[in-house]
Amino acid sequence: MFRIHARLTGLPSMQLDQFFPYRLAVLSDAVSHATALVYSDRYDLTRDEWRVLAALANKKQMKTAELIAHTTLDKMQVSRALARMVRDGLVERTTDADDRRGHRLRLLAEGESLYRKIVPKVQQRADYLLKALTQQESAQLHEMMDRLLSRARQLRMDNTK
Repeated sequence: MFRIHARLTGLPSMQLDQFFPYRLAVLSDAVSHATALVYSDRYDLTRDEWRVLAALANKKQMKTAELIAHTTLDKMQVSRALARMVRDGLVERTTDADDRRGHRLRLLAEGESLYRKIVPKVQQRADYLLKALTQQESAQLHEMMDRLLSRARQLRMDNTK
């Protein structure tokens, strides 16, 4: 069937639903949406705001550039998330004394409280998903994800040379 398609169209054939990057994106999207129900519906946070909240909770204080790198969000996404979080009293943004053009960010008590409420609920969702695997499979999955991430980053680095 694939050879017939390729012969008829002159294009290489590929089943998108079996293509690894596509399947990974579909899985990521499904997991993200299932998890987002916790913080979006109950706490009125966007995915970007949740990532900022979680990153700051783990680091206590970060520069904006560090936050961008850590969350894998772009500058505009972080800027929008921070604007609302600063306005809502979750995050404090101060001018970076080392670089007057940059900012230092830290969670305020309200942000820490919100984080404490959300973490058990999103952890429950993650645990539920991982229960589809044995403990050994879960450990293997994490190890494989680390290896794939390393390879993907290597491809990005090779492409920038």
